Amino acid sequence: MTTSRDFFHSRIGFVLAAAGSAIGLGNIWGFPTQAANNGGGAFLFVYLIVTLLLALPALYAEIYLGNQAQKNPVSALEDACRESVPNVGKYAGIIGLCGAVMMLSFYTIVAGWMLAHALSPLFELLGFIDISNWLSTSSTARNVLFTPIFAILGAVIIHQGVNAGIEKWSTRLMPVLLLMLIGLIVYILQQPGASEGLRVYLIPDFSQVTDPKLVISAMGQAFFSLSIGVGGMMVYGSYMKKDKDIGKLVLSIATLDTFIAFMAGLLIIPALFVAQHAGLEVFRDNKLIGEGQLIFSILPQLFSSMGSIGLIVAFGFFSLLSIAALTSTISSIEVPVAYLVEEKNKTRVKATWLISGIVLIASFTIIAFFDVLFGLIIQLLTTILQPLSCLFYFLVVGWIWKRGNKLVDKSLQNNSQWLKIWGNYLRYVCPILLSVVFVNVAILN
Repeated sequence: MTTSRDFFHSRIGFVLAAAGSAIGLGNIWGFPTQAANNGGGAFLFVYLIVTLLLALPALYAEIYLGNQAQKNPVSALEDACRESVPNVGKYAGIIGLCGAVMMLSFYTIVAGWMLAHALSPLFELLGFIDISNWLSTSSTARNVLFTPIFAILGAVIIHQGVNAGIEKWSTRLMPVLLLMLIGLIVYILQQPGASEGLRVYLIPDFSQVTDPKLVISAMGQAFFSLSIGVGGMMVYGSYMKKDKDIGKLVLSIATLDTFIAFMAGLLIIPALFVAQHAGLEVFRDNKLIGEGQLIFSILPQLFSSMGSIGLIVAFGFFSLLSIAALTSTISSIEVPVAYLVEEKNKTRVKATWLISGIVLIASFTIIAFFDVLFGLIIQLLTTILQPLSCLFYFLVVGWIWKRGNKLVDKSLQNNSQWLKIWGNYLRYVCPILLSVVFVNVAILN
């Protein structure tokens, strides 16, 4: 079947959409939490190195595969592997597709928390204290209400298509996200205690940078932050016309993503020390209390202590997180939607709502067995599935994919010294580095 494919209409639209996919809760929720729990500046230092050595090449490999194939991730990997290992690429693509659904299943739950916490201070300002308290208190009922809301928001954007939906909304939401983030940082850094948080965050303790657990956490965070390994970047790459300067585009995406993660650390880690200065218990035995729940327990208490201005800050902060979650959600939805449209002859509208229904069923299953499934799924995705998928991309680009692969074409490499170096780095260095990390994971477990 031949399907007329939609495309991004501008480079900036592609960069903002792909950066929006990468810039999400992984940056603004996950990164500061990991940094605070793993030595602050030491984690930041290792994170930047891992991003440069492994995450950036993995992002390039994923986008390059999609761009050259001009197909959804399942078909792109199937084509690349057809000559050497038939069907392996197809099954790897399907695993990645399942990973995208897995990511969405917990992501929509967390995004629902953000939306509820954004509405809570508004209701408090209006005098509806009981409703505000319900919105800010974790409960199954709140999860059941807000998870579908967020799933529907993503579906509404996706079913409009690449240009009219993804590109249009990304170019609107991303500038708003950046402006809100800068405004909140300026405000928090003026509060008592913020300077201590800055020191912890920006001055690394180099004795910690060789800790294997810290390196593994940084690697998982880098892959999760950049949305690598579940096919979202591959499908976005397929919506760019072939033979664009993928290297520059990937560098732009990674730079913007890393910048936002760094800025999120500038906001949240000083905010934790502001809360500690205000008398709240934030750390116990050098670890965050509640870890992933810190922004839902500690920061709302901090905002409440600021009076009415704190409620406005709380609304801005959680609205920022909601926007970040939405821009990331739409890329993960697009992975299975593109597959159903191109390979199963579904209309975009039917495919979008079918996938959204599947995601909701998975999300409600997690909600029903939250204590068992939530942390397990996040760990499986970020420490196993995403890194394994990236390792597979390196092997496909460097060894399996023969015809049409510019990175291993000797005649093209001879004409470009940079291409030869880059191709060999992806072929040899990246798989070895990633394999070494996996060995350490196995030893630690």
